[in-house]
Formats: sequence, structure tokens, C-alpha cells
Amino acid sequence: MTKAKAKTTDYAAQVKEGFADLQERAKTAYDKGTEFASEMGEFNKANAEAVVEAGKILAAGVQDMGKAYVADVKEAVEVATADVKEVAAVKSPSEFVELQGKIARRNVDATVAAVSKNTEAWVKLANDAFAPLSSRASVAMDKIRKAA
Repeated sequence: MTKAKAKTTDYAAQVKEGFADLQERAKTAYDKGTEFASEMGEFNKANAEAVVEAGKILAAGVQDMGKAYVADVKEAVEVATADVKEVAAVKSPSEFVELQGKIARRNVDATVAAVSKNTEAWVKLANDAFAPLSSRASVAMDKIRKAA
């Protein structure tokens, strides 16, 4: 009977030890899960902030470009008005042809300059607006590299 009690005590001790080990592992897993959830929350918050920042940059850039377009249109109307006055003051057909050539050259040059300026502005705006998102992508890649 003493051997039976000893074996029962051994099994009870083993079971207690097993449950204690299981409990410790569960606690460790829970702590790691909590830490991971906290990191993911912070990571997602930073991602959301980057999207908001990119949106602000884009909105401000589009607003500035809109103001520039309004100024360009105003200037174009003023130039067209001056051109109409010059055309009205023409006294001969040769003077008219010469004026038309001058106006056409100026308008082509102005169009090329405006297209170039607007293209550069859009490219810069796209790069500026994408910068916060690119930064977050780099952080994500670093986390993936560390995890692997």
C-alpha cells in the first residue's frame, strides 16, 4: 500500500508539475501575444498617420497648383485682350501676318513652358505625397526582415 501511495503521490506531483509548466507556457504565450498586439496597434496607427499626412500634402499641393492655374488663366486673358487690341490696330495685311506670327510663336513658347512647369509640379507633388507612405513601407520591410 505504501508503494501505491508513493506512485499516486508521484503521479500527482507529475500532474501538478505538468499543469504548472502548461500554465507558465500559456502565460508566456499570452504575454508575447499581448506584446505583438500592442506592436501591431502602434504600427497600424503609424500607417494611418502616414496616410493622413500624405493626404494633407496632396491636398495642399493641389490647392497651390489650383491657385497657380487661376493666375495663369488670368494672365492668359490679359495677354489675349492685349493681342485683340494689337490686331485691331493693324493697318496692313503684311503687318497682320507679322503680328500673327509673333503671337503664334509666343503662344507656342508659353504652352511648352506651362506644360513643362505643370509636369514638374505634378511629379514633385506625387513624390512629396508618397514620401510618408514610402517611409512606412520601409518600416514594414524592416519588420519582415527581422521576423524572418
